[in-house]
Amino acid sequence: MGSIVSQVEVAGAPEEVFAYVTDPARFAEWQENLVDGYMDGGPTSVGSICVTTRKIGGGERKVTSEVTVLDPPGAWAVHGVDGPIRSRVHVTVEPLAGRNASRVTIDLDFEGHGIGKILVPLLVRPQSRKEMVRNMARLKARLEPST
Repeated sequence: MGSIVSQVEVAGAPEEVFAYVTDPARFAEWQENLVDGYMDGGPTSVGSICVTTRKIGGGERKVTSEVTVLDPPGAWAVHGVDGPIRSRVHVTVEPLAGRNASRVTIDLDFEGHGIGKILVPLLVRPQSRKEMVRNMARLKARLEPST
């Protein structure tokens, strides 16, 4: 199965949108089942560690990822480094010509290790496809609050 690719157009300059969508401290505002997130250490760079806490199977689990791409305001990527289910997330933010707006694309994929090899195709990918639709709607609502 291929990756899950989701897009949304939002009001806002790419610099502002990028800063929001790649800030783990803000992830819980728009990502379903995410409780907390932070960057571990100093200024973010390739190789920095991103730690998130997610609700998984009735409990909470910390997930550690490494930043693999950092090219503001256009691209950011992380790759999971622990656990049976490791995500690969690539975010791009593109300016929309003639408007103060941006297109956010999130490409999400998973690799399973151990029991994760069974869980990824049976549970994780189908659930994530559904969640990403809701996540992108929440992202748009957060960046474009109603007036």
